[in-house]
Amino acid sequence: MISFTIPGKPKALKRHRVSKNGGMYDPSSADKKEIWLQIAKYRPELPLAGDIYLKLMFYMPRPKHHYKTGKYKHLLKDSYKGVIYHSLRPDLDNLVKMIADVIQPHMICDDSQICVLQAEKNYGTERTEVTIEEIS
Repeated sequence: MISFTIPGKPKALKRHRVSKNGGMYDPSSADKKEIWLQIAKYRPELPLAGDIYLKLMFYMPRPKHHYKTGKYKHLLKDSYKGVIYHSLRPDLDNLVKMIADVIQPHMICDDSQICVLQAEKNYGTERTEVTIEEIS
């Protein structure tokens, strides 16, 4: 089992673009490299080759309008106290794709190995918690 936390605001995978001269480029390549540099120390000697269970927990910052104003600006409004799920952009599937692309060549052989996926977007301290487990 491989488990780690990536600090900072979760980043979604961006679609490939076409440049002015007609070439394709990946606008997410810098983000992928930055994430890989943070998680490279968790790389196993050999990539996991069996069926994979992937659990991803994305924690996003709360919007400013969730909080009261004035001297109580650090407190949540009563109407947002029970809200734990983040239902705004970025899309959950694009967040998952970013992590799957980053771990693919080094931690797992191919992202088609992922048989069980559990993913959530919650409010909290900005981070991404990743658990990769071989289930076969």
